[in-house]
Order: sequence, then C-alpha cells, then structure tokens
Amino acid sequence: MEELHQTVKTAEKPLQENVELTGNEKNNGTFKPAETENKSKGKSGYKNGFKNSKSKNGKKVIVNQQNKETTQEQKPQNKKYFRKNPNHRRFFSRDNRQNQQSQQLNLSNKSISVIVPLYNEEESLVELSVALKKVLDSLRCNWEVWFIDDGSTDKSFKKIQEINRVNSRFKCLKFKRNYGKSAALQEGFKAAKGDYVITMDADLQDDPEEIPALIAKLNEGFDLVSGWKKVRHDPFIKKHTSKLFNGVTSMMVGLKLHDYNCGLKAYVRDVVKNVKVYGEMHRYIPALAHLSGFRVTEIAVTHHERKYGKTKYGLSRFFNGLFDLITVLFTTKYIKRPLHLFGFLGVLSSFAGFCIIAYLTILKFVESTPISGRPLFFVGILMAIVGVQFFSIGLIGEMITKTSADTENVIIEQTINKNT
Repeated sequence: MEELHQTVKTAEKPLQENVELTGNEKNNGTFKPAETENKSKGKSGYKNGFKNSKSKNGKKVIVNQQNKETTQEQKPQNKKYFRKNPNHRRFFSRDNRQNQQSQQLNLSNKSISVIVPLYNEEESLVELSVALKKVLDSLRCNWEVWFIDDGSTDKSFKKIQEINRVNSRFKCLKFKRNYGKSAALQEGFKAAKGDYVITMDADLQDDPEEIPALIAKLNEGFDLVSGWKKVRHDPFIKKHTSKLFNGVTSMMVGLKLHDYNCGLKAYVRDVVKNVKVYGEMHRYIPALAHLSGFRVTEIAVTHHERKYGKTKYGLSRFFNGLFDLITVLFTTKYIKRPLHLFGFLGVLSSFAGFCIIAYLTILKFVESTPISGRPLFFVGILMAIVGVQFFSIGLIGEMITKTSADTENVIIEQTINKNT
C-alpha cells in the first residue's frame, strides 16, 4: 500500500503539475516531482562526492568523484539490458515523440474515458494505473478510467479498491459472474462520459503511451482508430489464425484492417453510444462502426509480451469469430430486408436444381439415357427443394419484420434548422 500511495497519489484537480522522470523511473512506470536545480552549478556539481554529469553517447551519466565508477542505478538501460532483464522492461519512453505529440494536442475543453475490461489480472493493475496516470496527466485534460471486472476470482477487485482510495479517477464496475468481454465493453461504453473513449486490455500488452497518437488520429476527422499490432508477441497459432481471420473479415466487410481484434482502440463519443456490442461482437466493433457509416482507420501500435498470467482465449475463438461475422453481416445489412438475402439464395439454388433436371431430361429423350438411378438427378431435386425453402424463409422473415417493425436506429450527424 505504501508503494501504491507513492506512485498513484495525486490531487483531485484536472491539471497536474509537470513531473520530471529519471531513467529508471521511466522504465518502471514510476514518477517523482522535478527537483529544483541549484543556480550555482559550480558548487552543486561536487556535492556528495559527485561530479557534474558527463555526456556519453548522447546520454548523461553521473560519475562518482571518489571511485570514478558509474553506479548501478545510473547505468543506461538500453534494449539489450531489457532483453536480459524482462521484468524491468515495461512502458518506458522510447523517445520524446509522445511528449511532443501530447503538447501539440489541444484538449483543454475535452475529456477522456479509458475503459479496461479485465478478468483475473491482479498482478498488473497497479503498474497499469501508474502508466495510465502518467500519460493522461500529460494530456492536460479531464479524464477517468473505468476498470470493468468481469467476475474475477482473484484479488483484482481489492487492488482496484486500493487504487480508487488513492485516486478517485480510477473507477470500477464489478460483475457478479463472468459475462465476457463484449458485455464488459458495453457496460463501459454506457458509463463513459468522455468526448474520447479509449479501450485497452489489462494485461500490460497494450502500451498507454500510444494514447496521444490515437487521439491525434481521431482529430484528423476519423471516428474510430484501431490499433495494429504490427510486431506481435503472441503464440504462433494465435498470430497466423488472426491473419486469416482479418483477411476474411476485411474482404467480407469491405474495410481493410490488419488487426480487427486489437484491444487498443480510440473512439469519438458518438460511436460508443450508437454501436451495440453483445455476445462476442467485440472483435467486430470496427466493422459495426464502418457499416453504420462511421469513418474507421488504423495505426501501428507497440505490443508487449505478456508479463503476468496467461491468455484467456483459445483456438475456439476462431470458429466463434466466423459465426459472429455472419451475424454482423446479417444484422447490419439484411435485418430489415431478410428476403433480399434468403430470396437470392433460394433463387440461386432453385435455378441450379432446375438446370440439372432439364439437362437430364434432354438426355432422357435425345439419347434414351435412364436418369432415375443417377446421383445427379437426386442432387438436382434436392437443390430445387432447398431453393424453395430458402425463399419461404425469406418471406416469413419479411412478414415478421413488417408486423414487429421498430424504428430503425438512424444516426444523425448534423441538423440544420434555421427559421427564416
């Protein structure tokens, strides 16, 4: 708890004071207020036996005056170091581009809501909350974070309670049981009050440092920006099934994205209030938004290796995703006109069946070939019957639609009503 208070504690003001991060603190996600520099550099440089910092390879290294050795804490932590020490490699600043981008964004009159669905992620919550606070404070706007506890059986909710006691901007909805990621996101969308809504996973694989870039892309006129894990740290099967899944989805929906299922996304408020997510439709939120008329794009984002626990999804999600894709296409394109889909399939099947029967009939009278025992004859009859059934289903669907027709969910972008 003492460490949590030191890292997450903040005043209840929308704008926080600037903080200056040391090398190690950047890499560990912690922070401390900037110390006031001594005006007399000549004297301050030799206090406590230390020289002024020297520049080496573009990085400042403080050298001990007494033993001329660089202390362990002050060694530059490069990529090689983090490969050897994976526990220290998480959410470190790669360069100053994020800081410059945060300064260029003008969000003084805007607010941001971050939605984090989670299930048994107690080890990562404190580290994630520290990284989120650091990034969101740098944007100088009002913000909130909603943790959606999807029926966790570990101590995740207790961790969130501790975080909330230190900083009330971190909020939580706890489910009675596990309902799935789609239900968690839908409840988070209902609770979100921000002009911009960010969704990300709680397993530390999504980097909060990407939030400014996502919002900057939204400001270019897009309604939804999806992350693209260009370099993925996932198992072999998961990576290649995802490629197949994304290719099929892009072709059928008409929206080319490399990574539909990336957890890191940014939305404008209108998207989350109009797109309904249920079942396992969270994979197709970009498709649902695109088919609803919103502008959707993607940008490459950083993807980290999983630090704690293991993935909650298996190979079955690929097959479930295929069925959900069919549901998305039907509910968005044909829910109000089912005969257009089933009638087309029925006419196509019936036409093929009648063509086969006609071909066999010609053979019967021209070449005197018996057709009663040929398999092709039964195939033709079957296709003709199936076609009639498809057409009948379409008609029944149309009758149900007409008798129980609700007002269609029309999204109005702008209204001009000037009295003359």
